Amino acid sequence: MAWQARPGPIFQRWPIHSVSRSVGLVVPLCRLGKQISTLFNFLTPDRPSYRRLPKPRDSLHQTAERDAMAQNTKKIILSINAGSSSVKVSVYLAEKHLRPQQIAEAQLSGLTAPPAKLEYSRHGEPIVKDEEVSTEVVGQDEAFALLLDTLVKDGELREVGSKHDFSVACHRIVHGGDYTESRVINRDTYRHLEELGDLAPLHNGAALEIVESCMKQLPGATNVACFDSQFHATIPAHISTYPINPAVAGKNRLRKYGFHGLSYAFMARSVAEFLDRDLNQLNMIALHLGSGASACAVKGGRSWDTSMGLTPLEGLPGATRSGSVDPRAEEMLNKQSGWKALTGTTDFGAIAESDEPTHKLAFDLFVDRVCGFVGRYYVSLEGQVDALVFAGGIGEKSSRFRDEVVRRTNCLGFWMDGSRNSGRLGGVVEDIGAKDGRHRVLVCRTNEQLEMAREATKNEEMWA
Repeated sequence: MAWQARPGPIFQRWPIHSVSRSVGLVVPLCRLGKQISTLFNFLTPDRPSYRRLPKPRDSLHQTAERDAMAQNTKKIILSINAGSSSVKVSVYLAEKHLRPQQIAEAQLSGLTAPPAKLEYSRHGEPIVKDEEVSTEVVGQDEAFALLLDTLVKDGELREVGSKHDFSVACHRIVHGGDYTESRVINRDTYRHLEELGDLAPLHNGAALEIVESCMKQLPGATNVACFDSQFHATIPAHISTYPINPAVAGKNRLRKYGFHGLSYAFMARSVAEFLDRDLNQLNMIALHLGSGASACAVKGGRSWDTSMGLTPLEGLPGATRSGSVDPRAEEMLNKQSGWKALTGTTDFGAIAESDEPTHKLAFDLFVDRVCGFVGRYYVSLEGQVDALVFAGGIGEKSSRFRDEVVRRTNCLGFWMDGSRNSGRLGGVVEDIGAKDGRHRVLVCRTNEQLEMAREATKNEEMWA
């Protein structure tokens, strides 16, 4: 099979066998594709834009930036986080091995519950907030096109003049299988990720759709896959191994993989910096609590254990996932369970503030499951814990939930400062624990987009 790393328009989509299996027809069809594409572009006006802002002429600063990027000293990185109902992109200005600087962020949500809503910020300043998109957005491809259009047509975003300014596109891929680090996406990488689709049904498919869309819409960009499972490659064998037939497990890749790794990598780095401690000396119990929830024991700055396993279904319950129960009804356990099944809503904020019996049941159940993992990991780390860290939508926003988890783990030496916990949390890492507590209690505003961009800057292929 022939391979085209950068697919062109119309008939030049990869793999080429989708056009024809006859080698003799490939070249004529590709030429015909170019001719048709040229005619199509001439006859068809530009795609309607949601926000068309006039592009000013290049400033001296903008010209200097592009000259630097042309010399491979700076690159524009697009970090893409595709979910089943939303697409989020962040734009970073990056230099090799240095911390990327965010210059813009855009998100389109509500793809499965129209109308879709757009949020957009530039250099930290909100430009659009929860604004309904007037045109129908069908699928990840159209969502990504609209977000690109928003970025490129913003005249105030001086660093981006056209789609060609994006050097790298980073993709969050939930399940990376045996990959232990980020990978430039080629034919083999793509095939491997397709094979893993059944293990992360809510995410991998959407992410790969964006990868293909990105190859089409940003043909000059290098695509890099960053895996949620890669952080957990350090989990020791006695923890990652399932007690089943080893031959069957090996053949079918059945073991604990773990997820939310990009978030945990960011949390570990940020907490170590906050505590002024070397990363390889950091021990913590980390909780990524959102619509998808998990816990992770970090030992020496590396993943030691995590609640999710072969798939994201194992472990804690989530908005629609059941967590660890008998896995004989995949559709029900992945999409029709969790606190949505108990309460009828996926809004945990509403659940936490409600006194309704079903809401109280869901709240208490989630607290119980989280505390179970905190206790388990405390023992696994032999009590050598620097901090209990909350992150994710629930972990960062629900002071009541944090308070209840810490209250139930007082016996382990975690104590809460009520005023800190209920106060405004503005930093990347905030201390909400009591000063006389045996261990620190922290909240981390996790940033998977930045972690992906950071991963990309470490990839030597990107700077070649």
